[in-house]
Amino acid sequence: MYFLATSPLIRQYDAMWELEWAFGEEAKIRKTRYPGVTLVNANVEMKEGIECIREYETTAIYRVLPLERLVKTNTSEIMDEALALSKEKITKEDSFAVRCKKRGSPGFSSKDLERDLGSKICEEIGASVNLDYPNWIVKIEVLGNRTGVSVLDPDDIVTKEVLD
Repeated sequence: MYFLATSPLIRQYDAMWELEWAFGEEAKIRKTRYPGVTLVNANVEMKEGIECIREYETTAIYRVLPLERLVKTNTSEIMDEALALSKEKITKEDSFAVRCKKRGSPGFSSKDLERDLGSKICEEIGASVNLDYPNWIVKIEVLGNRTGVSVLDPDDIVTKEVLD
């Protein structure tokens, strides 16, 4: 399972140590080419990984979120994976929001992707959009030529406090 972690630029190496301690030495921790963004590949299930980082006392990590799929950065692959994951989790009675964080220059607008994917989910599943308090967040994290895609309960995104 992949996890994306963010940290202050000047604390990125501290964050990488904290991630290794939280997930264990067997986890692969990689700095990305984007300042303050680290990718973790850990041999754990999503909920277990979330609990590892939630329970571990950190000082250099802002946020950690699971990435259920890593795909090539092109809109058709991103849309296909996000729609497939959405169909597995989101029901007609649920609400959702699509959030895209774009790093690099993939050649498309994050707002256009959010709108197009949201329309497709509404059309195919029948769920409603709620941008303030959704039941599900369809998370798209563009990292250059690779993109992480997840459909998450808002509680699956771990936000921490960075200490000076």
